[in-house]
Amino acid sequence: MTNMSVTRSDAPFSEAAPALERAYQIALAYLVDLGERRVSERLSPAAMAELLDEPLPEGGLDPALAVEDWYTRAQRGIVASSGPRYFGFVNGGSTPAALAGDWLASAIDQNAGMWLCSPAAVQTELVVLRWLKQLFGLPTEWAGALTSGATMANLVGLASARQWAGKRLGFDAARDGLGGHPPIPVLASTEIHSSALKALATLGIGQASVRQLPAPGGVLDLTAFDNALNAIDGPVIVVANAGEVNTGAFDPIAAMADRCAIHQAGAWLHVDGAFGLFAAASPALAHLTVGVERAHSVAADGHKWLNVPYDSGFAFVRDHEPLRDSFLTGGAYLASGPEAGWDALSHVPEMSRRFRGLAAWCALKAYGRAGYREMIERCAGNATQFATWVEATPGLEMMAPAPLIIVCFRLTAQGQDADATDALNREAVATLQSDGRAFVTGTVWNGRAAIRAAFDNWSTTPADVAVLQSAIADVMTRLTGCSDATY
Repeated sequence: MTNMSVTRSDAPFSEAAPALERAYQIALAYLVDLGERRVSERLSPAAMAELLDEPLPEGGLDPALAVEDWYTRAQRGIVASSGPRYFGFVNGGSTPAALAGDWLASAIDQNAGMWLCSPAAVQTELVVLRWLKQLFGLPTEWAGALTSGATMANLVGLASARQWAGKRLGFDAARDGLGGHPPIPVLASTEIHSSALKALATLGIGQASVRQLPAPGGVLDLTAFDNALNAIDGPVIVVANAGEVNTGAFDPIAAMADRCAIHQAGAWLHVDGAFGLFAAASPALAHLTVGVERAHSVAADGHKWLNVPYDSGFAFVRDHEPLRDSFLTGGAYLASGPEAGWDALSHVPEMSRRFRGLAAWCALKAYGRAGYREMIERCAGNATQFATWVEATPGLEMMAPAPLIIVCFRLTAQGQDADATDALNREAVATLQSDGRAFVTGTVWNGRAAIRAAFDNWSTTPADVAVLQSAIADVMTRLTGCSDATY
């Protein structure tokens, strides 16, 4: 191995070509094998530490060798989450166009925080935001920004809601803080996503400010919502789900928008559409998202159903003023001049930002509206195929309807009580993850252990769904002795 040091030469990037070439060779081999490789070995922390942990090297290593050394050590711990047989956590993959755009973004290494830092990066982001609004049928005049994911997108939308509510209560939340001012109530269902709760905690509104209302089947109870909303005299923030994470259920967004519109003190409707917003791009599924266009803010993920690399998300806000007031900052060194364009740092928490827009631009340019519509409907078809199999298979049961791409189900065994069935399903999840043929995640639904499978990867085929079914059937036989499953 050759020791290397970071020194300047007449050709400071002369070592880049062999390092990039080696990275390309490793990456291409990985991608070619992605559809066949084990999805996961479920390595323990101790096993992973044994592979990777070492003292800080005293001397350096040739860049190409450093890349190869990491991959050789780490590959057993790589989860094929971008592959066609990964059905956990609603993780999408990376389309070829998105991957290529992301690689180029890393090479040119632009700071997408300000126009002055990179007019190309900022203008690309503005185009991507406009294209996304067109894809989802959202009003073109809405403000927005790309984020690191739905967690940050929820924070952006809810920060705008906080600013709006503070103004109605007579203070500037971003300037004055929340201390000494009336609390800002939040209404949501019991199925509000943890990322929205995390955002509310980060913003100082507090998780305890959230009144979580009943949601039978994952759908907000409108009567309970009416009663709770009518009991609030002041402004209120309302959080709706467009695609609940365990079942894919949608809240009655249009009906919620109706009620928010007539609340005397004002009600800000925020929609968490991490993956569900994408249903709006399909004529066959768009009925699920009716009313989203009437929200005050919408959050979604790009690394889910847009199928671009991690990390990527986006937020849209109807009113520009509360969004800008939430994040606007200053400094003599930040002055861009009157001729400069849009600065993203006045729309998101970050000041320095990765050039996420290029991967999204390449993906949207390469596949267009028709390509995404076809992909969304194909993914939904895969989910339907799997849900139909679950319903027809002895020893399995659906825990909830599957309106979009999440299938929530569990194993059952004759003669087992509820606690034993919960234990069976927890063991089944661990066994499936270790098996390596496919990957699912566990959850709790209606108080009972369950399994969830998400179908949002662009490359998943019916044959991949059949592999999942085969793996589940084998696990059923191994854990329960039931061999009636067919696939």
